[in-house]
Parts: sequence; C-alpha cells; structure tokens
Amino acid sequence: MTMSAGWYLRRLSRMGPREVGGRVGDAVRRRRWRSARPGCPSVTGARFTAVLPAGTIAAVPPDAAKRLIAEADRLMAGHAEYFGVERDDLADPDWWYDPKTGRRAPWGYAFDVPYRNEDAVGDIKQIWELSRHQYLTVLAAAYAITGDVRYAERVAGHLRSWWAGNAPLRGVHWISGIELGIRLLSWVWIRRLLDGWPGAAGLFEGNPVALNQIWHHQRWLAAFPSRGSSANNHVIAEAAGQFAAACAFGWFPSSARWRADALRSLERHLRSNTFASGLNRELATEYHGLVLELGLAAVAEADAADRPVPASIRLVLLRMTDALAAVVDSRLRPPRQGDADDGHGLVVDGAGTDRWASLLATGEAVFGRLAWWPTVTGTDVRTPLLAALIKPGEPAVKRPASRPAHFADAGMTILRAPAGTAEIWCRCDGGPHGFLSIAAHAHADALSVEVRHDGVDVLADPGTYCYHGQPEWRLYFRSTLGHNTLQLDGRDQSVSGGPFLWTRHAQTRVQVADVDHWCAEHDGYQRSVHRRRVELTAASQELRVVDEVRGQHSPRRAVHLAFHLGPAIAADLAGNRAVLTWTRDGEDRSAVLDLPGQLSWQAHRGESDPPLGWYSAGFGRKEPATTLVGTGFADGAQGFTTVLRFRG
Repeated sequence: MTMSAGWYLRRLSRMGPREVGGRVGDAVRRRRWRSARPGCPSVTGARFTAVLPAGTIAAVPPDAAKRLIAEADRLMAGHAEYFGVERDDLADPDWWYDPKTGRRAPWGYAFDVPYRNEDAVGDIKQIWELSRHQYLTVLAAAYAITGDVRYAERVAGHLRSWWAGNAPLRGVHWISGIELGIRLLSWVWIRRLLDGWPGAAGLFEGNPVALNQIWHHQRWLAAFPSRGSSANNHVIAEAAGQFAAACAFGWFPSSARWRADALRSLERHLRSNTFASGLNRELATEYHGLVLELGLAAVAEADAADRPVPASIRLVLLRMTDALAAVVDSRLRPPRQGDADDGHGLVVDGAGTDRWASLLATGEAVFGRLAWWPTVTGTDVRTPLLAALIKPGEPAVKRPASRPAHFADAGMTILRAPAGTAEIWCRCDGGPHGFLSIAAHAHADALSVEVRHDGVDVLADPGTYCYHGQPEWRLYFRSTLGHNTLQLDGRDQSVSGGPFLWTRHAQTRVQVADVDHWCAEHDGYQRSVHRRRVELTAASQELRVVDEVRGQHSPRRAVHLAFHLGPAIAADLAGNRAVLTWTRDGEDRSAVLDLPGQLSWQAHRGESDPPLGWYSAGFGRKEPATTLVGTGFADGAQGFTTVLRFRG
C-alpha cells in the first residue's frame, strides 16, 4: 500500500515539535548522503576477541544440537519457510526477490525505494527477512557444533554475495534501522561461531569489503535512529545491534562513541518501552519476546567485551523475564495480544524449539528461577551460548514472592483455575490502547478475553496475519470485531489512521482485579461506556462474562458481540447455545457456551467478503476458524451474560 497525503497529515498530527525537528534533520541528511558517501576509514591490526569460553559448545544439549543440525541441512539444501511461503532457492538466493508476489525490488538510492508499495517492490517483509541473516547464524552454529566446513563455506559465500549485491545506501536493505541492527547482531554471532574455521578472520576483519559494510551499517544507525512516536521495538534493535557491533567489531575511530551512544539509547529505551511490572509497553507479546532477546544479546556482548552496563538494564531484563514466567499458561504459551510478526533477535536453534521455553531457560541461567516459575523441560542451543557470556548475578531487587496475576500498569489480568489435570487460563485486557502516540502495534481489543483449556485456544485472539499489501486483512485482524469483545454501531473502539497509526485511543479503567474476578470499562464509544465483568469459578469450571453498555441509547445502538474460537474447536450452534468439542493429546474434550439470549447468533467461518472467521497462528499464515457473532441492540436496563462451562 502507498501512503496518501491524508495519512501524512494524520501521522504528522501525532508528533511533537522535537520529533518533527528531528525528522526534518533526517530528511536533510538523506538528501546530503545521496551524493556524499565517504569510505570506511583504514583499519589495521583488527582482531576478533569476543569468542565463546572454552567448553561452551560441549554444553549444548544433544537433542537441541540434533534439531539445529537438521535445520542447517534443510537450509543447505536450499529450503526454508518464511511467513507461510516455502522457498527452495536458498542455495543461491536473490536478495531482492519476493517469492510471495514474484516481484523483485527496484535498484536505486535506498530512501527513494517505495517499500510500502507492494505493487512496485513486492512484500517487503519477505525480502527483508532473509537479509537479517539469521539463517546464517543457524549455519554458523551448525559449524561450531559439528566442525563441518560445508556450513562455514556456505555462510562465507552468502555473506560475500550479499555484501557485493547490497552496496551501502543502495536498495531496500538500507531503508529500515531495525533491519540493519538485527543484521549487525547476526554478523557478530556468525563471526563468533565461525571462530574455529581458518577462513573466519579473512571473511571479517581481514576483508575490506566486510569492514566497509560493518562501518556503513554503524554510521547509518548513528545518523537515523527511530525517534519520538516511532521509538518502540525498532529503537531497541537499532541500539542493541549498534552496541553489539561496536563491542565485538570495535576497530574503527568512531567505535567508542558509537558504543557509548548505543548503550545510552539502549538503557533509556529499555526503560521507556517496559512497564515497571516487566511487561512490554507495546502490549504486543511477541515484541516483548523480541525486546527481551535483544536486551539479553546486548548484555552478553558487553560482558564478553568486559564493558560495564548500567544496572538498570539488567533490572529491566529481569523484570521482563519474571513477567513472562507469570503470564504463560500451563504449556508455556504467553498471551496472543497485539501485533506479532515472528521477529526474533538472535536465532541459533532449529525448528521445534520453543521460543518462550528458551527465554525462560535463559532467564533461569542468568537470573535464577523463582519457586513459582513454571517448569521448563525443553532444551535449546541459545541458552548455553548466552549463559556462557553473561556474567552471573542477580540484580539487588525484590522479586515477586508468588506468581503475579494482575499487572496494573499494563492492565493485564490472568485468571486461572484447575480443571482436573488441566488448567483454565483466562487473559482479561484492561490496559492502555498501545504505546506512544501512534500505538503502532496495538489492536482495538479493549476488554477482550482470551481463554485456554490445558493450553488449547478456546476463546482465541485471532492474531495478526499481515502488515503491508492487504489492507482489508490488516484492518480485520486488528479490529474490534476481530476480538472477543463488544462492538457498537459497527465501529472500532479506537480510530485507525493507517496500518501502524491510531488517531484516537480508547481509555480503559480496571475497577476490580483479583484471583477469580475482574471488572473494567472503556470510553471508546462516544456517549456510551462498555463495562465488562468476568468471573472464573474453579469448583464448577465455569467462566461468566457480563457486558453492559451504559450511557445514551437514543437512537438505539447496534451491538455485535463476538467470540472467536480456536482452530481446534468445533462448534454446534443451536439458538444461543454452542457445544464446543476438541481433542487434546488423544483425549476428547468439550464445553458448553451459553450466549446472551437477547442477541441473534450466527456462526461464521472462513469468510472473505468481508473477512470474518479466521485464525492466524503466525505472520503470513491464516486458517478458517469459527467465530460466533451475536447481533442486536443495547439496552441500558440489562446486560449481556455469557457462560462458558467446561465438562469433566
């Protein structure tokens, strides 16, 4: 999609004077850089010293190593999957090609490329993802574990190909700072993991082309940081990548300054991006994971280079880890809240490795586990690598004595109840709409609930699916109707101004939040307030949801109340009762959903005009799922009561 003049005006309206001034400076600098491209300063005697301690690779669990090598062999055969699109061209990739649309991005000065226009460029996420070079960190890790030079030689060949085909400031890979930051972090780990290979020094510190690329990446990041209303997870990736490179590749006259500036930025933005409770302020769970991964990788780099970091950085990462441990369900799955684009900070593991278990395992190794933490039984490659670099020690701060259920600053409450040998898990959303003035990764999901039984999505958050190129799907997956909450008059609670821009944010207030009862309201509908109460009763395995619309009702206001079922759930709807069935670990399970009788109920599944009845398990992937929608009118004299009862 291309941005209209109206979008630019709406975007400008969400900026403060300081941000506007900074962006004007960026525009001037981009114009100047079009013709002024200095070369990398001369480097002599460069050495890479940020190696893994002896014995680190031997500590990698055998099953994790086996998964990694299987993934590496698949990559060596040219196969990979990104965002639902299978690729078989990775033996010799075209760095500018989008396999989803078949388009190839145009050549030219980076800041002239219309990367948001899929018709001109292709799906930019497909093009960018490969050039994060995280598949090369997997191959490098496979070399470190096996000593097989085939992996190292493939990595070297692909890096040389990328460097030759992506000259500084030319083309799509020089547009976005988050891409440069993550790519630098990948290069640091590639160099580290290839350290035993005789060609490693000649590939990096002894290679003028590599030095030129590393220098230009850092110069770019120093010049164009994400700022103001855009200072979300992007600025964390920029700072982490810049800091990691300035520590591990500190061979340039500007390295000390870049390192100091990046560390200040990282410290500042880790704090500003994180609630005191430890949850990420974007209220998008996958970005919580991304920021935590980036922060841990940055601390590992500092400790490897014996560079001190502020205690506040470790404290934020500790709180983020404890918060993650608190909100996951019995299968270690966190909430599916807000945007999710499958972005990772550091990838050295094969398919089948659980991201969240890996982060908790790293947290246990680095900070120590608390008694209430869930048990992690899975293994991964990344944890022993990071733990070998990060100096042990727990920040001097009081940690939660028991598992938190309510995060007041983030407005998230987790209700839990035992259901035989299973667990009923319910997330209630009463938090801010999103982070910063544009709330880029927020969804219009105030007062939504997400319910799981033994880790299975029963009342599901449908996910994200896409960012660019398919505006009708982008609108649906972040809409109010696309979540388990109430919609009035066919409108979203918050007002969208573009695919990553909200111009009006619903304000939510939590009134009650305890272990089994939650109540909150929001003002997103003019002249009316939506209030919701949720009660979870363990003895009867019952969840009760009561919705009320208070305020003006003349003329009567149309109501749509949606409940999105997970893809594993089959529903038999008769009148206002739905019998839900599914299978878990070979066992048949069921529940009854009694829906408000004042509304007329209909089941929707896999509809496209308009979209309704879909579930996105990951970015670029969607599958049909049943959505139950009740329609009617608001009546201030009564509420809408929904009861979900689990059987057995």
